[in-house]
Amino acid sequence: MDRISRIDLGLSELREALKNHKLYQQLSDLEDIRTFMEWHVYAVWDFMSLLKSLQQNLTCTEVPWKPVVNPKIARFINEIVHGEESDLNVNGEPESHFEMYISAMSEIGADVTMISNFLGQISDLNEVLSIIDQSSLPVAVKNFLNFTFETIQSNEVHKTASAFTFGREDVIPDMFLEILNKSGKEAAFPKLKYYLERHIELDGDEHGPLSLEMISEICGGDEQKWEEVLETGRFALQKRLELWDAIAGAIEMKDSVFAL
Repeated sequence: MDRISRIDLGLSELREALKNHKLYQQLSDLEDIRTFMEWHVYAVWDFMSLLKSLQQNLTCTEVPWKPVVNPKIARFINEIVHGEESDLNVNGEPESHFEMYISAMSEIGADVTMISNFLGQISDLNEVLSIIDQSSLPVAVKNFLNFTFETIQSNEVHKTASAFTFGREDVIPDMFLEILNKSGKEAAFPKLKYYLERHIELDGDEHGPLSLEMISEICGGDEQKWEEVLETGRFALQKRLELWDAIAGAIEMKDSVFAL
């Protein structure tokens, strides 16, 4: 069994738990989507920090420029950055996917005050963890963000690549579109519909294999790195499950905003 297959096997139980989480059955109407988005937006945001950290480590972002070790992986990272940081929105204007998500939240009546206030406090990587700790965010959101930024600040690119590759979900866009279609309100929320469709379109079949190739390139024959990739993947999926548990609880209580 090759190393990637061993990692897949090692993460299979957590992936199955995530795939079959009760949260998905709870997302039945727009009120549920509002609640979900108010919590999930922090995962949309911190994804960009994982991505930009990989860009710093796997492409050349310095002057003078020098050729990178693996141009194929550099292209993969730069393509994702291009799509996530400066895609065209529903009006054909350049906008990041995070900003599209915020616009979609506002469109359906979700609260964006907390995420806006939170980001307004952050200006430097070194202060992120203390700001998270001092914030009034729910514990599950804090733990999720802490894991992301502790991984980034470890400055060990194989761990960041693992969190990026194995710790993200891909079932939400299809589910949201199904809810909008069933409600007959997809025309009333063009920004949300567009964001979801773009997410599905850009997250093509090639990204998965390339992300695994990135892991293989970074780890090479270093067995310790491979073990740490597996461990980081497990932590990432566990934090995602804990976040999903918390969101499910909020939806059950019909809290459209955080209970602080």
